[in-house]
Amino acid sequence: MIKRGIAHVGVFFLCLISLLPLQVLFVFARLLYYILYYVICYRKNVVRTNLTNSFPEKSEQEITTIEKKYFKFLACLIFEIIKQTTISKKETLRRVKFTGLEQLEAHFSKGESVLACTGHYGNWELGTLALGLNISAKTIVIYKPINNKTFDYWFNKLRTKFGNIFVAMRQTLRCMANYKNEPSLLCFASDQSPTREESKHFLTFLNQPTAALLGVEKIAKSTNRPVYYFKVSTVKMGYYNIEVLPMCLNPSLTADGEITNMHFKFLEDIIKEQPQYWLWSHKRWKFKPEEL
Repeated sequence: MIKRGIAHVGVFFLCLISLLPLQVLFVFARLLYYILYYVICYRKNVVRTNLTNSFPEKSEQEITTIEKKYFKFLACLIFEIIKQTTISKKETLRRVKFTGLEQLEAHFSKGESVLACTGHYGNWELGTLALGLNISAKTIVIYKPINNKTFDYWFNKLRTKFGNIFVAMRQTLRCMANYKNEPSLLCFASDQSPTREESKHFLTFLNQPTAALLGVEKIAKSTNRPVYYFKVSTVKMGYYNIEVLPMCLNPSLTADGEITNMHFKFLEDIIKEQPQYWLWSHKRWKFKPEEL
């Protein structure tokens, strides 16, 4: 009960500060960066280990430079997500620009549904919010619920404010059945960590054996829905470009594991271009093949 009360107070406070302009929130983000990096050292060891293992060719100084850039971005990202509570449609469209959406519309006009995948790169939350304002079909996003119900409710409210539909991962098939008679875009953050029980498939990603969820591939092969990758690029803080790239247009012809390898390769190439914008503080490599 006490934890729930604290969570409610926290959500109320987040809603209040979201009323401030984003440029003002970025001033707070500079302070948050120093707190995260120098004071509480938030998951600093996790970030350092992930970066070192992912880029063995880089020097310690290079790793530290990326690390600091990441924490500066993370601080800004936190306030960008908070801002989504009260952000307007106009400002969302101004901050996120898409190229290549006409490829999806070509499918929708023929009554076809499409699969989309991306990673936890850049501001994936704002990009998803903007996506629903830019396409004609239903945007359905598959996600993992947050354990804290109050914060899960708050996140779900800000994520769906412009009409996007968020569906818990375990309800994916039921949701697909509900929308089988109309075109839809089913979106996955395909770099999510599997649980120990789900860690059946491993591939090499950023120089490490990496457990991968097979949800995108299984749905693509069973339905033959074309798969597109959403490449997020950070223009400057608060502004993003998203390029829609065809990844696999005929999934039924692919070998087992091929689609999963494809979307991890897409993400790896993007990370290598500008590594500071991926979610390095996530404990992505919890399980190793020899431990399972």
